[in-house]
Amino acid sequence: MPISLLTLNDGTKAPWIAFGTGTALYSKDAQQSVITAIQSGSTHLDGAQQYQNEDSLGAGIAASGKPRSELYITTKLGNLQPGDTPKSALEESLRKLGIDYVDLYLIHHALLNVGRLKDLWIGMEEAKNASLTKSIGVSNFTADHLNEILEVATISPAVNQLEVHPCVWKALQPTLSLHEKYNIVTSSYGGLSPLVGGRGGPLDPLVERIRVRLEHARGSTVSEGQVLHKYFQRKGILVVTTSAKVERVQEYLDTENAPELTPDEIEDIEAAGAKFHKNWPPE
Repeated sequence: MPISLLTLNDGTKAPWIAFGTGTALYSKDAQQSVITAIQSGSTHLDGAQQYQNEDSLGAGIAASGKPRSELYITTKLGNLQPGDTPKSALEESLRKLGIDYVDLYLIHHALLNVGRLKDLWIGMEEAKNASLTKSIGVSNFTADHLNEILEVATISPAVNQLEVHPCVWKALQPTLSLHEKYNIVTSSYGGLSPLVGGRGGPLDPLVERIRVRLEHARGSTVSEGQVLHKYFQRKGILVVTTSAKVERVQEYLDTENAPELTPDEIEDIEAAGAKFHKNWPPE
């Protein structure tokens, strides 16, 4: 089954699930992992200048043999060097990646750029207007950060990538409300954190109960991770995840084939998550 697409507010479309090159691949050679992800069916690759592996991400893209037109590539603006701009930093990323443009370019961190977010956003628009990226957005931005750049924006952010899962859903409401107002796609990293670092909470029995129902309805295996990924897909969230294991990458992509969650299950997941609020370190 083809990967479903999300329509961004600039009219472009992005695959709803991405293979990320941070976390376990941070500052490591990502080439083989990227090749494996593409061979497994991944078409959306999520990188960043901060991950210090854009060279190997690009090498993996080239070695995969996949046409550039069939891939969706994201990178993120890191800490600017003196004299650099978002546009010049992206030009360096493109050189490392071995491509002419990215599909999505994000400001990686708001808190590392306090006092200059407006100038950075103007620079992001410059990069888009130069056709170095099809879409621009942000990462780890709160509602206050978004409101700050929206004061000067002639192009609204298309995406805000941040920690999103049921345990922070309630706390994210001010930011998510702004996303809805400006049609900004919410992108999630750390989406499976409650299953990895949050065991023992009220989500555990609920996710297992839903998993069993979906597995029975499907007639084949459904994982706990697929339950949460199905939740994200139902909410229109762009999911970024990663794994060095071929079978895990295939499992994530196979979420498309799992049965849908019911409206009651969506509500139950959010209610359970609200009882166990917890953040994990930013990506």
